[in-house]
Amino acid sequence: MDTKSTTIAVITGANRGLGRSMALHLAAQGVDVIGTYRTHRDEAMNVVREIEERGRKAAMLELDVSKSASFEAFAEALAKTLGSEFGRTQFDMLINNAGNALYASIAETAEAQFDEVVAIHFKAPFFLTQRLLPMIADGGRILNVSSGLARMTYPGSAAYGATKAAIEVFTRYLAKEVGPRGITANVIAPGAIATDFGGGRVRDNEAIGKMVVGNTALGRLGQADDIGLAVAALMSEGGRWITGQRIEVSGGQSL
Repeated sequence: MDTKSTTIAVITGANRGLGRSMALHLAAQGVDVIGTYRTHRDEAMNVVREIEERGRKAAMLELDVSKSASFEAFAEALAKTLGSEFGRTQFDMLINNAGNALYASIAETAEAQFDEVVAIHFKAPFFLTQRLLPMIADGGRILNVSSGLARMTYPGSAAYGATKAAIEVFTRYLAKEVGPRGITANVIAPGAIATDFGGGRVRDNEAIGKMVVGNTALGRLGQADDIGLAVAALMSEGGRWITGQRIEVSGGQSL
């Protein structure tokens, strides 16, 4: 039997950017974290140290979400980590955050690029969630990460935006199917955020930054902590009656 002494969140892509911020803000409100990383193990271990400095337990596991064939081995590694380091057989929160960027017009998008963005942003959350559902405790939380680009339309983001729209529909179906177990399922849609995502496109390109600020009600670029704080709030006790919802965190971009 699972001996639950604390809340545990599994966050994909937790070594940097939005995932790192989510992990740190959840840790600050008493949540233990098991994160994943694809590369940059040093960054992942730094996040572990930061979480431990906040008095919580943390672990990092390697995972390439573009390779769905690896999910069975990942689930086995996760089960071992839960048992050996946390004394649990289940966890409480799954955040499907890992992703990459694709900037290409419809005319220029290669089939290989399309397949990769679908594999990472739609196939991975679908089948990783499917595999981990038995390991999520009843009454738990699932959060998928979409994008403002599922609502806003900017040329060059057709494939990426379409996969994020698919995740939003998937989340509604997921909420229906896991509801009988008391599990909530929501999707958060960040607006333009000043991180290294997409090579730092929003953070480092002055013209893009000015355009975004000029079209944002709160008049500034989003920061990683704007998303991390929102996720921590949604995953807290205050979010227990919210499910099947798309929550945009964009500062009022392109209203």
